[in-house]
Amino acid sequence: MIVWVNGAFGSGKTTLVEELSGRWPEALVYDPEMVGFVLREIVEVPTGDFQDLRLWRRQVAGLAVGLVQEYGRPVLVPMTLADPGYAGEIFEVLEGAGIELHHFFLTVPRETLEQRIDGRTFFPDDPEREQRVRHWAKGRIEACVAAAGTLPGDTVLVDGSLTPGELADRVLARVRPGGA
Repeated sequence: MIVWVNGAFGSGKTTLVEELSGRWPEALVYDPEMVGFVLREIVEVPTGDFQDLRLWRRQVAGLAVGLVQEYGRPVLVPMTLADPGYAGEIFEVLEGAGIELHHFFLTVPRETLEQRIDGRTFFPDDPEREQRVRHWAKGRIEACVAAAGTLPGDTVLVDGSLTPGELADRVLARVRPGGA
């Protein structure tokens, strides 16, 4: 099974997955952003967003399938997918491989997202790069928030203002018999 935690930058995806993995030790954590970082070292990303690379989407889906098939363990994926076409492309591969997919989307108000992004440190030793990353993440808030209405019908919307523990309770209640 794959539990995909989606939402805008700053919505709490990584925090939720950390909470889930602490309660579900057999689950693997897979961050597709790492695939993007590797690709960025190898090829040019003309748009600046590695998700626009077809190869990124293929590799993300393929590695997720491989993790489930090779290790037979649940996989937790914290990754923003705002483009419904990209989400569909990845999710179709997962479902085509017979993998049970649970897709959660954390809903958080814009103001809260901006506060969370401003409160994070990405590159403490590089203030210029830090500012570019904050600007980039904030510039994608609208598309990410709007994505909640365009994602697959079985996407579960979850209130991202809940505590990590409350969020984990809700996710586990849906994906594990007997919940937490």
